[in-house]
Amino acid sequence: MELVCKTVVFFLLVSPSLGIDQEFAQNFIAIAGPLPSKLVNRLRLQDQVLLKEDQGPAVAEAHDYLCQQDLVAPELPQYFSHLREIGVTHYKIILLWARLLPKADAKKPDEAQVQCYQELLETVVAADLRPVVVLHHQRVPSTVAIQARGRKANAFADLFVEYAEFSFRVFGGLVDVWLTFSDLPEVLKSLPYDDSQYRAQALATAHERAYTVYHEKYSLAGGKLSIALGMGDVLDSASSEFLSVSLQESVDFLSLSLQYHCRNETDFYKKLNEFQNVWKDIEILVFSLKFLDCGSMEENPFIPVAAIVTAINKEETRTIGYDVNEFLDFSSSHFLSKTNTLQEYPDAVLAPRSSYQTVWEMFSKQSELERDSFLEDVFPSGFLWGTSTGALNIEGAWAEDGKGESIWDQFGHAGHVYKNQTADVACDSYYKTSYDIYLLRGLHPQLYKFSVSWPRIFPAGTNKTISSKGVDYYNQLINQLLDSNIEPMVTLFHWDLPQALQVLGGWQNDSIIDAFVNYADFCFATFGDRVKFWITFHEPWVISYAGYGTGEHPPGITDPGVASYKVAHTILKAHAKVWHLYNNKYRSQQLGKVGLVLNSDWAEPKTPTNSEDVRASERYLQFMLGWFAHPIFVNGDYPDILKAQIQEVNQQCSATIAQLPLFTEEEKSWVKGTADFFGLSHYTSRLVSAVTNGTCTPSYESIGNFSLHVDPSWPQTASSWIHVVPWGLRRLLKFVSQEYTGTKIPIYIAGNGMPTEDSGDLINDTLRVDYFRQYINEALKAVKLDTVDVRSYIARSLVDGFEGPVGYSLKFGLHHVNFEDSNRPRTPKASAYFYSSVIENNGFPSKVLDRFSTPVVFDLPMPSKLPNLPASEVPSKAKIVWQKFSSQTDFERDMYFYGTFPEDFSWGVSSSAYQVEGGWDADGKGPSIWDNFTHVPGNIKNNDTGDIACDSYNKVEEDIYLLRALGVRNYRFSLSWSRIFPTGRNNSINSHGVDYYNRLIDGLVANNITPIVTLYHWDLPQALQDIGGWESSALIDLFDSYADFCFQTFGDRVKFWITFNEPQVIAWIGYGVGALPPNVNDPGSAPYRVAHILLKAHAKVYHTYDDKYRATQGGIIALCPHVEWAEPKTPSNPRDIEAADRYMQFLMGWFTHPIFKNGDYPEVMKWKVGNRSELQNLPSSRLPVFTEEERDYIRGTADVFCFNTYSSKIVTHATTRLKPFSYEYDQEVSTEVDSSWPSSAVNDHRAVAWGLRRLLNWIKEEYGNPPIYIIENGVGIKTKSDVNDNTRIFYHKTYIDEALKAYKLDGVNLRGYNAWSFMDNFEWLDGYDSRFGLHQVDFDNPNRPRTPKRSAVYYAEIIRNNGILLPKEDEFLYGEFPKNFWWSVATSAYQIEGGWRADGRGLSIWDQFSHTPLKISNDDTGDVACDSYHKIEEDVEMLKSLKVSHYRFSISWSRVLPDGTTRYINEMGLNYYERLIDALLAANIMPQVTLYHWDLPQALQNLGGWENDTIVQRFKEYAELLFQRLGDKVKFWITLNEPYNTAYCGYGVGTAAPGISVRPGRAPYVVGHNLIKAHAEAWHLYNETYRAKQGGLISITINSDWAEPRNPYNQEDVDAARRYLQFLLGWFAHPIFKNGDYNEVMKTRIRERSLAQGLSQSRLPEFTESEKQRIKGTYDYFGLNHYTTVLTYNMNYPAGVLSYDSDRGVASVTDRSWLNSGSFWLKVTPFGFRKLLRWIKEEYNNPPIFVTENGVSERGALDLNDTWRTHYYRNYINEALKAIVLDGVDLRGYTAWTLMDNFEWAVGFDERFGFYHVNFSDPDLPRYPKASARYYSQIINCNGFPDPATGPHPCLELEPEVTPTDTPPAPADIVRFLGLDLTSQSAEIALYVLFALSAVGALGLALLAYKYGKLSKRSRKRSHMELSKL
Repeated sequence: MELVCKTVVFFLLVSPSLGIDQEFAQNFIAIAGPLPSKLVNRLRLQDQVLLKEDQGPAVAEAHDYLCQQDLVAPELPQYFSHLREIGVTHYKIILLWARLLPKADAKKPDEAQVQCYQELLETVVAADLRPVVVLHHQRVPSTVAIQARGRKANAFADLFVEYAEFSFRVFGGLVDVWLTFSDLPEVLKSLPYDDSQYRAQALATAHERAYTVYHEKYSLAGGKLSIALGMGDVLDSASSEFLSVSLQESVDFLSLSLQYHCRNETDFYKKLNEFQNVWKDIEILVFSLKFLDCGSMEENPFIPVAAIVTAINKEETRTIGYDVNEFLDFSSSHFLSKTNTLQEYPDAVLAPRSSYQTVWEMFSKQSELERDSFLEDVFPSGFLWGTSTGALNIEGAWAEDGKGESIWDQFGHAGHVYKNQTADVACDSYYKTSYDIYLLRGLHPQLYKFSVSWPRIFPAGTNKTISSKGVDYYNQLINQLLDSNIEPMVTLFHWDLPQALQVLGGWQNDSIIDAFVNYADFCFATFGDRVKFWITFHEPWVISYAGYGTGEHPPGITDPGVASYKVAHTILKAHAKVWHLYNNKYRSQQLGKVGLVLNSDWAEPKTPTNSEDVRASERYLQFMLGWFAHPIFVNGDYPDILKAQIQEVNQQCSATIAQLPLFTEEEKSWVKGTADFFGLSHYTSRLVSAVTNGTCTPSYESIGNFSLHVDPSWPQTASSWIHVVPWGLRRLLKFVSQEYTGTKIPIYIAGNGMPTEDSGDLINDTLRVDYFRQYINEALKAVKLDTVDVRSYIARSLVDGFEGPVGYSLKFGLHHVNFEDSNRPRTPKASAYFYSSVIENNGFPSKVLDRFSTPVVFDLPMPSKLPNLPASEVPSKAKIVWQKFSSQTDFERDMYFYGTFPEDFSWGVSSSAYQVEGGWDADGKGPSIWDNFTHVPGNIKNNDTGDIACDSYNKVEEDIYLLRALGVRNYRFSLSWSRIFPTGRNNSINSHGVDYYNRLIDGLVANNITPIVTLYHWDLPQALQDIGGWESSALIDLFDSYADFCFQTFGDRVKFWITFNEPQVIAWIGYGVGALPPNVNDPGSAPYRVAHILLKAHAKVYHTYDDKYRATQGGIIALCPHVEWAEPKTPSNPRDIEAADRYMQFLMGWFTHPIFKNGDYPEVMKWKVGNRSELQNLPSSRLPVFTEEERDYIRGTADVFCFNTYSSKIVTHATTRLKPFSYEYDQEVSTEVDSSWPSSAVNDHRAVAWGLRRLLNWIKEEYGNPPIYIIENGVGIKTKSDVNDNTRIFYHKTYIDEALKAYKLDGVNLRGYNAWSFMDNFEWLDGYDSRFGLHQVDFDNPNRPRTPKRSAVYYAEIIRNNGILLPKEDEFLYGEFPKNFWWSVATSAYQIEGGWRADGRGLSIWDQFSHTPLKISNDDTGDVACDSYHKIEEDVEMLKSLKVSHYRFSISWSRVLPDGTTRYINEMGLNYYERLIDALLAANIMPQVTLYHWDLPQALQNLGGWENDTIVQRFKEYAELLFQRLGDKVKFWITLNEPYNTAYCGYGVGTAAPGISVRPGRAPYVVGHNLIKAHAEAWHLYNETYRAKQGGLISITINSDWAEPRNPYNQEDVDAARRYLQFLLGWFAHPIFKNGDYNEVMKTRIRERSLAQGLSQSRLPEFTESEKQRIKGTYDYFGLNHYTTVLTYNMNYPAGVLSYDSDRGVASVTDRSWLNSGSFWLKVTPFGFRKLLRWIKEEYNNPPIFVTENGVSERGALDLNDTWRTHYYRNYINEALKAIVLDGVDLRGYTAWTLMDNFEWAVGFDERFGFYHVNFSDPDLPRYPKASARYYSQIINCNGFPDPATGPHPCLELEPEVTPTDTPPAPADIVRFLGLDLTSQSAEIALYVLFALSAVGALGLALLAYKYGKLSKRSRKRSHMELSKL
């Protein structure tokens, strides 16, 4: 009978004559169950298991209920295995609702019954059968009927869904096919409702809701649910019809019960036909099949089976399976007798075939043709595609942010890797999360498998130290993955053990188990809310084998017999412990899965006929895979083969060659079953033979008694161990399924790939493409043909990386990484594009749909007709834009704005056909005017052409990949007219060209990218140029015909059309100056004629779309002019305003005025061209005239306003020549650019971001605020390689921000922004010289590889954020500073005192320097400065007004000691400081005294100054004098101010006194050396002699910028930033605040460069040990001066250059979005202040910090309302508050620079930092407060920033102002002191002059006093209001 059953099943499976396809065969269901009655009786189960109410008619059908109180009957496993052997695939289980939930309450199940069903299901699954579970069969339980009675139909549904959910939840892990009900007549009959229709409704509702719940919450990949319908069910017609209709949408297949009467076939066919008419196109499972009156089925089973199969399939029904019970029933006795025999004679049974033998035999008979045939099919829905990396392969940053050393770090540094390579930087992924995510978005997998670096999180391997920065990195990665809809699959251990744990024995020490568990616990707790796939160990075999067996990997231990097995044992226990940890502690909340990844080759016997080789192959698999898989997936212990073999080897050798540790019974039960999935990595296969003469030397092969070989015909990869053997994967998967997983555990292919070499074609990796194609196809066969439950495929690897001992010589990546470039650019390879297409298709479908069939819906504005607008005035009303914006201060104009665009904002990139497509003559394309033009030598730079360009014609997939990576919402491209109509006419249609655009459009639509299609982007078919081109009106109809074809062909998917790109360029540059083809040089007339035709052609096409297509296609259409902003040269001059407006009208209004206004040209154009034509003696205007009809036709022919813009111009009126006739001269303007605007690769394409905001406002005002799209905006850079394109980022960062301001602040109706361009391309006359792309294209490589630049990653982030978000750390913090916080303001002696020769003062180096020509701006000096030497009272009054608690000033060394020595003390000088200090103390202001602020006595400089080490003693003597004389009153001393500036500026580059620059590589270091020693001596003097009595503090003030890496994603730039800080701040701070010596960065760099320069020692002097001890710790606080931040990058100077700068090797730039100040070096960057404070805290162990200078400068005209300075202090001081409150920085005080405007060193009085303005043109040098003074005093008064949310704070109430003069004049009155001519005050100036010159002065004075008083009051009032706003 087994033969009969197998035959029937086989017949059902393979009947080709019945049209049953291959897929049907693969997924065929042969379903059995419930148990035959004879078997139930035989097992004596009936009486025990059935409820009384269930005995009777239902007994036969309820036999499936096999649960007793104890266990499932022991005979069942054998029975189920028997069924599987004879071909049964599925088994029916009927749940009993009444048994499971006796009270009909899911909260109170019968636990024993639940347990029993659980075991029954497990038994079924263990036999490799899949359960088909029926939730309810026949009558509903009485408890349910009672509860549902009398209530609505929903009541029954509620109860049933509760029960169904309970079942899904409890049994769902074992079941993936469910039926809600079977035997519907009985179910319906038992429902407690009278109305049959009502009963049917209740049943349908219950089913539908269960279906919904299942699919929303419980269905695994491929889980299905149905209901069992009987074809012969006796239901009333209404119920039958109702159920047929209502159940259609809630079944995944139809489960059908059939009865076949052999004597009444006709009736069967009739019913079947009726049934199939209702249930069309749905898969059918014949769930129950009964034969009636068919005689002996045993004799001839084929007759009825064939009849049914034929009947069903002739209707082309898709049948997925049959019930085979009828063929089994009578054989039970045969089976039972067999079971008894097994029980009675167990020894008589032959050993079962092993899984390996079964699988090997299954495939060994395959012919090569069969084996290698390609399967065209797809993977199941829900299949997971992924790619992978490992931390050690890609992260780099080996010692960054506190990461601990790993065993791989040590291994690489010890020189064990190919070419001494290391993983120190690797792919730099630690800094390149955004880059990697970018690539992943392009690839679009569902999974990304990466590993966490244990030492990055726990640097020492334990949770005693946790690196928060490491945790941040992984959090950022996980969040960005999820944000991109990619599931993270996280490996806990991928080989990189913390070295600290290896020192303790690593995996050989059992204590590591707990360390690993703690690490895993931390990861689960930290990341588990988002990570749902965990891998404990990646390829533990490699760790054990290569790390501890062969020693090829770290830790490099060679002990294959003992250590290798010990390590595996430890790993298994560690894995199990972590699995249980997750299971017990995290699973219920996090609902994740935990498994591990095991690597294995497939083993094929070398000689298939040799049984020893077969056994050796099996042994190899068990040694490789079974070693780890068997304990976890089978029985908790090693495979018997492994144990037996090791025992045998040890016996044969009479010694312990190998030592396999033993698991205790407890450990076995603990290890068994500890994986939720089986992760498999597989690369290759081996031929295996048995070893005849084994040796007793321990080795992997000798212990296992096998020998490994490869078939010479197998293709070799770059690695000797990987050969291409695709079919091995299928066999291995089948083996894993057979041996370990069955249907219970899913398999995840977690690693598969191949390496290529690091030479040759690195991008076009066809070998890898073939490898993936074949291997993935074998996985598909395993799924489809062998029913292996494979759920995922993960390709290795995302990027090329560090590959262990072979370093970077092997490339596994889908993306190429250039390790020679510090940017580590990533370029997709051919394999990336291939794999992405496999993912998109979910496999290899036999036929990919050519066209998108579903209608396309995009978020586009529904076109509403734009209003008709009147003609523009001259100048236009839009002139209000200049009035509004041109008076802005730079501060107002450039202030960066944060915010987002509307949700439906359209972000995109742009390109054009000729610039990217190439394929210039491919597939029948006709020549365009650009083809002909570029083929003439000399026309284009370098004779470049667009023949190939970016080869986009052949790279649709590549382009879409990168568009997907960018995340754009639209892609604007153009159609090549001559590619579609080669001759330009519709009688020649090129289908290949049409196909190309269809493929591109379909690809875009499939990825939710809106195509914006330009019909004409300059590339006219040459055939049409030959008939006159755009000068011929024939082109109007020809263009319309072409457009009509495009609308008809592509318009179902294209909803945004642009007729012409930049028509002004076509008309003027093509036909006017003739620089572009068709090169017509007729500047006075042709441009106007061409524009006239272009406008009419545009209008005609618009009307064609409007009339024929808009109703059905619903798109929008516009044209796209080019425009620059025109800024009037003198905004106050009306003539320049008119000129700017005229420029705009001639440039853009030429085309937009007719369309958006009145159908005609702008009035100013008509006026100017008309008048000039008349002056030129022409009979009529050169500007053609539209008829009334044409004007009506043209007006309103655009649905939206599109434009391209790149730059701005400064415009002024000009009287231009009348001849030659020219469109350019007609404008009567001249244009220029500001030389300070950043330049680009294109002349006059300057970056002027603020122009965009003004331009958008102009369009808003001029054209009634239409919907606006910026279609092109970008910048060209002249370079071949600019992946680190900082300039482009600055460009987009500022331009997009101005667009954001226009939208948010000005109400401009901006709808979209497109960056130009998508990728580097053919840039017209420049060829490939200028690069505009977000993606770099290598035009020297025939593959034209595309590499994302940094700007692409930046732009993608803008798109993802939908704008520019304020960084969280930049949010303002309200709060107070600590009590007793010191508030101070600073000055310095030379800058304010003056009195340069007064009272015996000696000369200083600054006197000498400032009196040297050309050293100081304007030849200014400090001779008088602010004259503070004579103005103590005024200065103290200002300080009191500021409310400071302290005042920092410096003492002039030469004022006290004129020759620098104590030989002569100038008492008059000392007396000045004593008086100043007394005045301060009297005002309750504490003095902070700087001993040295750069003004060295010239007498000491004459002896060598700071280069002469005798100065150390001189400085000490000077300090002692001051301590003695002033120390009883001064409690805060600063030894030196900014020693860096003294050393570098004074003695290195010579820009400060003493102006020495001849020894830039030595002098600064010598000076720095002496400064440090001088400071230390002064500190020790104070500490030892004066501190006890005077009780003050003494330290040094060091200046420093904050340094950010120019590219924060680049390790080299990060290193440069660190070097910058160590050379600047660390130069002086490290010896004093750390160890008495210079930092290692400086010492190493200067020593290495010095030696390379041929010197015998470093140019950096060395401290002796005693000096180090004397210097170390000479501080009481850290004095810090800080102003700004720089962006740094590495700069390699020639080796021969000896200088501080070349030693440092760092260059810096600033971000264009940062606000400027009056100093070129000072950009407003508050964020850097906090970062620097935090860095000092971390670097120098949190010293007390006093900020001793911080402030901002201004230049130019005076404005006392210095909002920019207020903004600076508000934000910088707030960052200081954050440093204290959020970062725990010990900041004790803050000092603003400076009290008043003063002598700013080399820039003289040009730059002004003061809170108080000093009028240097007035001999009295009066001081006037600026608005910032009041603001600073308010901060001091409030001791911070009170939160406005808590209401007005008393500290904000302003007190009457105390000022140093009687009444401060208003800003307007001060003008006369500066001699500036401000018209509003001309009367006062006149009176002042009269007062000086005549006796009428008295009257003038009276008038002045009167007016002055009024203005003063008004001024005070106004500033009061302004400040209160602040």
